[in-house]
Amino acid sequence: MQKAAHTNSLFIAYLVHHLRVFVASLGHLSRAPVATLMTSAVIAIALALPTGMFVVIENVGVLSHSWDGSTQISLYLHKAVSTQQAQGLADRLKLHRDINAVSMVDKEDGLKQFTALSGFGDALKYLDENPLPTVLIVQPHIDASRPEAVNALVQELQDERLVDMAQLDMEWVKRLYTLLELAQRAVWIIGGLLALAVLLIIGNTIRLDIENRRAEIEVSKLIGASNAFIRRPFLYTGLWYGLLGGIFAWILTTVSLSLLDDPIHRLSGLYQSSFQLSGMSFSQVLNLVALSCLLGLAGSWLAVGRHLSAIEPS
Repeated sequence: MQKAAHTNSLFIAYLVHHLRVFVASLGHLSRAPVATLMTSAVIAIALALPTGMFVVIENVGVLSHSWDGSTQISLYLHKAVSTQQAQGLADRLKLHRDINAVSMVDKEDGLKQFTALSGFGDALKYLDENPLPTVLIVQPHIDASRPEAVNALVQELQDERLVDMAQLDMEWVKRLYTLLELAQRAVWIIGGLLALAVLLIIGNTIRLDIENRRAEIEVSKLIGASNAFIRRPFLYTGLWYGLLGGIFAWILTTVSLSLLDDPIHRLSGLYQSSFQLSGMSFSQVLNLVALSCLLGLAGSWLAVGRHLSAIEPS
């Protein structure tokens, strides 16, 4: 019983000591507020850049799924196909498991649209007959991120007896997903390089702090302090730098996205879209701050491990 109580008291004393060092390290930083804010701001900028790029790419990915619904297959029917035959084909295609909807543009409507949009209205009046075929606009049910599946549907529709040509422009879909994949890899590379920069920034800051407190460290070692005891406040200092840098990075990212929100909203309005730029979720904010704290601890650990052993009382 006494042994258990003694163990509990030691554990409580250990936690109290860590709490004191944790608060004391913050007090040490508060005595140099300008330097602390500048270092935290540099960390924040380094973290905000890949974070903002990641959020933007995530928004583009969400937007691309809505663009999938705009993928259309145009079926140009033979000129001899009547309106009744075309309507019958459209009704039959609506029952296809991979087709969402089918709409028909007959010859007369097609000519009216072409006349209004092409600017050749006067010239078209001299044509002996309507040269345009009846067109069926097919809305696939297949996800556009799988171009091979849509291409298979196009080939199936091309084999229809009444269809002269089935046309689908999938190049924009392929380019979109390729660019998104490329952008995601670029974010990971840039994020990795900037994370390394954060490690170097914090490591160099802690190194300067160690040099400034060299006499204090030598005295602590003279009275028998262990390296773990001396290392502890520097590790908590790195943690504070990481925490402040992560919070500032979240603020920078949020402000930057809010500045982009209005022009993006106006741009989407021009395309009759209700798209709105989404900010960081709560889990993403936690991940950002946790990563920043981890980088702060890692940078300070590397700096302390390298420079603390070189300081010995003379």
